[in-house]
Amino acid sequence: MAYFLTITLTGIIASGNAEIGVLIPAFLKEFIIGGALGFLMGKASVWLINKIKLESEGLYPVLTLGLAMFTYAATHAIGGNGFLAIYLCAIIIGNSNMVHRRSLIKFYDGQAWIMQIVLFLTLGLLVYPSHILPLVGMGFLISAFLIFVARPIGVFSSLSFFKSNTRSKLFVSWVGLRGGVPIVFATYPLIAGIPKAELIFNLVFFISITSVLLQGTTLAYVARLLHVDIPAKSKRRLGLDFESADAIKTEMTEIVITENSKAAGKRIVELSVPATVNILAIKRNNVFIAPNGSTKILGGDVLHVLAESKESLSSLGESLEMKL
Repeated sequence: MAYFLTITLTGIIASGNAEIGVLIPAFLKEFIIGGALGFLMGKASVWLINKIKLESEGLYPVLTLGLAMFTYAATHAIGGNGFLAIYLCAIIIGNSNMVHRRSLIKFYDGQAWIMQIVLFLTLGLLVYPSHILPLVGMGFLISAFLIFVARPIGVFSSLSFFKSNTRSKLFVSWVGLRGGVPIVFATYPLIAGIPKAELIFNLVFFISITSVLLQGTTLAYVARLLHVDIPAKSKRRLGLDFESADAIKTEMTEIVITENSKAAGKRIVELSVPATVNILAIKRNNVFIAPNGSTKILGGDVLHVLAESKESLSSLGESLEMKL
């Protein structure tokens, strides 16, 4: 939405022409095509990653990157919103069981940090502190309006359709602008040669920095104040094919897979294994196998399973149609 509004408003200012009859169809076209292709490419990407057999594990991040680039480019080429498409595609991929999930997450976590460093370094080269200082007063007024008026109104109205309590809405309202996207979008008027574009860029940069310094540094305190923080003893639950060293597991058992079992002949990624369960090893013909998502389970295998609780084991039993 931010991308669409930025491009649309920049075009209106540059051309001096705003036709609602053109803008509304363009909006619908971009979002319908972008949403549809994003969903389809997300499902197709998960299917391809799980089905294809590449010689090296290191090729799977390359494949995923290629699919992401194709999703954005193809959507943009036929008039859809590429940002929406790649966003939906990434959500579907990130919430699906995939082979080599651990290596993909580690690879793209590093890539994300590299991109953020390059992004902020590049944006920093465009900023002149001497040009920002005269705008401090105006910047503080706009920041205060966004923080205490505009964002709370937007959050409360958007979340009124969902089951969220007031404390959660207040916390979401306080999160603010903590990324580089607003600054990147502020470069669009500069590229388009819009009058006063430098003023817009400097204001947006100052507002983003103000939000980081004020809201970003106080998030933990505000979370505790509103009682929406996660207790220190609670640990993040991670997905299939990788595990956290901090994850607490209390139940360990062995599961014998019979020839007529639902799991026999299937790969681990094809089973609905709960996120709170880890398959540590598979004993097959008196040999132990370190499994991953692409490992096929055979009749007669013995699964060595570690779970958070008995409820987690019960959930695993239901997915395997076995009583544990």
